[in-house]
Amino acid sequence: MAKPVCMGATLQCPFGAAPSQLLITSPLRPMIQNKLVGNIMDYVPMTNIMPFGMCQSLSNPQVASATSAAMGVLTPMPCVPVIVAPWTPGGKALVGNLPVLLDNCTLTCSWGGSISIKSPGHTANVDCK
Repeated sequence: MAKPVCMGATLQCPFGAAPSQLLITSPLRPMIQNKLVGNIMDYVPMTNIMPFGMCQSLSNPQVASATSAAMGVLTPMPCVPVIVAPWTPGGKALVGNLPVLLDNCTLTCSWGGSISIKSPGHTANVDCK
């Protein structure tokens, strides 16, 4: 069973050089271990989803340009996530009137990365459908 995801959950992008953390900005949410629980709409870049260090995706125009200038040598550039759709699939339980964010949900960055949740941000034994 999937676990609900909380503030501080560890996120990973395959094109990012470092993991990131989920931030939840709405205070009107239930909590697990004193951490706010997320929903599928917690996907806004630079608000909920922080950068993953340096981006290595050639779909990212900054990386492509820097790589071209370096005569084809892959040149990572600072990550700026570009996410246009909510987390999927989401759970059946509701948090803030929207499906709960579960640790099996993913996001797609416009630069090609599939952002996943590596750690739900809590150690409680809580499962959701």
